Amino acid sequence: MILEYENYEFAGASNGPDGIAQVQRDRPDLVLLDIKMPAMDGMEVLRKIKAIDETLPVVMISGHGTTATAVEAIRSGATDFLDKPLSSERVIVTIQNTLSQSQLRKENRELKLAMESKYEIVGNSPTLRRVLESVQRAAPTNATVMLLGESGVGKELVARTIHRNSPRNGQRFVQVNCAAIPEELIESELFGHEAGAFTGATKQRRGKFERASGGTLFLDEVGDMPLAMQAKLLRVLQERETERVGGSETLKIDVRVVAATNRDLVAACESGAFRADLYDRLNVLPLTIPPLRAHREDVPGLARHFLGLVATANDRRDVVLEDDAIDALTAYSWPGNVRELRNVIERLVILTPDTHVHGDDVRNCLPSSGAKTVGIYRPGVPMRVLVEEAERVILQEAIAHHGGQMSKAARALDLERSHLYKKARALGLRGGPGADGGGEGGEADRSGEEDV
Repeated sequence: MILEYENYEFAGASNGPDGIAQVQRDRPDLVLLDIKMPAMDGMEVLRKIKAIDETLPVVMISGHGTTATAVEAIRSGATDFLDKPLSSERVIVTIQNTLSQSQLRKENRELKLAMESKYEIVGNSPTLRRVLESVQRAAPTNATVMLLGESGVGKELVARTIHRNSPRNGQRFVQVNCAAIPEELIESELFGHEAGAFTGATKQRRGKFERASGGTLFLDEVGDMPLAMQAKLLRVLQERETERVGGSETLKIDVRVVAATNRDLVAACESGAFRADLYDRLNVLPLTIPPLRAHREDVPGLARHFLGLVATANDRRDVVLEDDAIDALTAYSWPGNVRELRNVIERLVILTPDTHVHGDDVRNCLPSSGAKTVGIYRPGVPMRVLVEEAERVILQEAIAHHGGQMSKAARALDLERSHLYKKARALGLRGGPGADGGGEGGEADRSGEEDV
């Protein structure tokens, strides 16, 4: 009577088994469940309902309620507990609150699933599987991880995957783009500042290290950090404590650091542009993310994944990639890597008037040179640096193509294996974990690196 008067749609059951059958058949928004019932006790019914749908809110009712009974019900999954005789106002307020909380939980679950889909690593190639295997080994630890690879390969996705699969996944993931912050502000951004520390600092601000406490701090483009800040970052990583700019209080930090760069930090250390001691501190578990051209077999799956995200965001869910469009996407060399692929898919969804995307549509959205890659030469860059970059790309792709097996890569390149190891070490590359044993390869494997 209370529910019908408030215009709630209501269905009743005279005992536990009938109620369970109705839950399975009708999937209600909420269940009001008495404790004392014939045929089956209400606590047992509660457990069976939760086995059917653990998200379904259940409010328990009892004429002989005790604190112990209420506690047991809540521990078993009940949302609330009502005493008889039932007060109309109490019933309505409880239902309204329970349904409101249930809707918020549903929205949170949907938002979480959407975020996970946005940051999902898609692909099933042997090259990508080896990356994910390395991530799975690295994630449960607290070791600092260095992500290496070209711009656009998905280093942020890997960092988020490491965080999501770590014991810190319930805490914050905080990202800092070291290249995007002006040099005069990066110290305040990382470590925070006190009010009055400098012009414009009108109130205290917590830095990224503080905000990430208990969670993961992702230092993106760490190779572009100014030298002065590198020294301060090194101290924080060593001491596990920091101070806000303009302050004197020492703050203990508990942060797992994941760093990323597309620069050759070995060469940067040799030229003095990057501190060797900071490189050693960050390079505990290095993971190399291969360029998309090294695992083109993942392009179809990635393209369809991005199509789903972009089509939904732009309300064009009827757009379809035809087979010749997939072939054209796979044939392209993707110098901009996964990021470029996503941008092209978004361009296709927005600009293609038809719902069916064909190969010609793809080719019209790609650079005019089609499968041509970006040139290596850059004015003002020394020949030595350009040659090192080219060699690094060649070796990286060869090693990835042969599954991290240095011996196979050496044979394919017509190089002595020892020469390939020396060259790879000089460029900061390694084969897959345990790829080759013995000789110089054994030495490389014992370094503990998790490069692919």
